[in-house]
Amino acid sequence: MKPIILKDATLPNGDGADIEIVEGRIATIGKSSASGIDCAGLRVLPGFVDVHTHLREPGFEASETIESGSKSAAAGGYTAVMAMANTFPVTDSAEVADFILDAGIKVGLVEVQPIGSVTKGLRGEQLSDISGLASARSKVRMFSDDGVCVFDENLMREALLAVKQFNGVIAQHAQDPTLTVGAQMNAGALATELGLAGWPNAAEESIIERDALLAEATGSRLHVCHLTTAGAVEVVRWAKKRGINITAEVTPHHLILTEDLVRSYDPVYKVNPPLRTREDTIALRQALLDGTIDVLGTDHAPHSAEKKECEWQNAAFGMVGLEHAASVLQEVLIENGGDWEQFAQILSTKPADIASLSHQGRIEVGAIANLALIDPSASRLITSETQSKSTNNPFAGISLPGQVVHTIYQGRFTVLNSQLQEIK
Repeated sequence: MKPIILKDATLPNGDGADIEIVEGRIATIGKSSASGIDCAGLRVLPGFVDVHTHLREPGFEASETIESGSKSAAAGGYTAVMAMANTFPVTDSAEVADFILDAGIKVGLVEVQPIGSVTKGLRGEQLSDISGLASARSKVRMFSDDGVCVFDENLMREALLAVKQFNGVIAQHAQDPTLTVGAQMNAGALATELGLAGWPNAAEESIIERDALLAEATGSRLHVCHLTTAGAVEVVRWAKKRGINITAEVTPHHLILTEDLVRSYDPVYKVNPPLRTREDTIALRQALLDGTIDVLGTDHAPHSAEKKECEWQNAAFGMVGLEHAASVLQEVLIENGGDWEQFAQILSTKPADIASLSHQGRIEVGAIANLALIDPSASRLITSETQSKSTNNPFAGISLPGQVVHTIYQGRFTVLNSQLQEIK
């Protein structure tokens, strides 16, 4: 492995530095007389970590594979992704979890860590072998039935108690299914106008409140997936003030896109949970800025053209997001007075902590070199095509700031000069 010297990069705190990488680890941070790669004008950040990615393999390779998803992640500056459990077979056993881990290692572009399902087959009837998943080679620490809610409160309580034994976390898809039967978009005047079944805010907010109380009673860790409403923000804020061990994520699309886009009936804007109102978007942005929302989770959800390019009612829910998350965060955070240290916390350090990936999310001497370098002065017009197999890109046609120039994973360039590298 060749040494790498990054010259004149700007650290998250604003200091300029040369970073020397030797044998896959950060050897020095300071000034070096040796020549290296010119990084003047680039922000060097800990490699990004996504706690909410759908890689579809095994079972749905027409939509995405671990290889194509890893390429998309690396292009977006990610060095670790947590792969959701709604595969086929479901990640409810050590065998499936270890398959995903090994497939990610074979591709070698990012760390792919499996998320175990909370219940067997995502059916919400019986807990998965949580202890078996935790003791597998993949050492699963995050569990979720994402795509469906763990609605049975007794099962949810049992799950929280089960993961507490090894400081794991339950990531809940907060959606009361009794309130969202046939729902197609955000409930409100626009849904009535368009003739689409509405998805009420209460379906999300009531589950978050219930689970927060369960987390308080059990003393366990709860993570709320894809927060979307102003009311949900207030529930999380309330829970944190009570000292409940709760974290929350917001997606890039819920930060900048609103329900008005559904007027087009373009299925690219069909997503679970749905795009909400402008008022909700503003509340989500403020909650991210003030720390109520902890991290950005892409909920990268690729689909084949067959499932997505059809009439609205029959189209699948989901959007891709790995390659544009950093640009969305730059627009929402940096362009509104936030700083790059907070940026690194939201996209790298905090998600690594939530996912129990202690070797990710940090820039320090001795650490494994997992880094992303961004040109913050760049601007780009987004197109639908990405490294993903899917083109259900809701940001297509939008101009966003920033560009990932280099991604370094375990001391190797996976992206160099904005070009994906082949790992040998």
